[in-house]
Amino acid sequence: MLDNGLMAHYGKLEYWEDRYSKRTEPFDWYQVYTGIKEIISPLIEKENKILNVGCGNSRMSEEMYEDGYENITNIDFSNKAISQMEDRCRSKYPKLIFKMMDVTDMKDFETGTFNTVIDKGTLDSIMCSDTPIPSSEKMISEVYRVLAPGGVFICVSYGDSEHRKKHLQKQPWAKYSCEKIIKPATSNNPPDEGDPKNYHFIYIMTKG
Repeated sequence: MLDNGLMAHYGKLEYWEDRYSKRTEPFDWYQVYTGIKEIISPLIEKENKILNVGCGNSRMSEEMYEDGYENITNIDFSNKAISQMEDRCRSKYPKLIFKMMDVTDMKDFETGTFNTVIDKGTLDSIMCSDTPIPSSEKMISEVYRVLAPGGVFICVSYGDSEHRKKHLQKQPWAKYSCEKIIKPATSNNPPDEGDPKNYHFIYIMTKG
């Protein structure tokens, strides 16, 4: 379970700048790529243009690159995170692109640029901001805009459908579905299937 006091900081840029200044080792929120690969890989062609929003210093894009997905653009509003990732990936993953950018205002990207947008925890962080509803709506609207027709938005969240569906479905998605996956911390013990706290949720939305 996430600490409520800490959660209040997740929507603040200064928290993330400080975090990435002090913690330079790679860190993946919720799930590593291999944990969700079985669900998301059938949705993404190797040649797709992929946008990873709120990349932080996760190894997600590096592991996807090693799996054949080389056309990945990564954005984060933390300059510290982007600088770290550029330094770390420059020689080994030369095709990965990193940009400092706010996911609620992706004006540098033209409409319909990407085939796939992946979010692992960014929407959740925005939901902890001082303006959770308008900011989350701006994010989802921008994601919808930069997706090409038929493009897929994959959102990994700790929020169950009761708390996320009403926000995600404010865009006219042609298809919407939700998968749940056991949290790594509980994978060695049979979880209570009725308790959403034991799961992460993967929302899959297709632009019409």
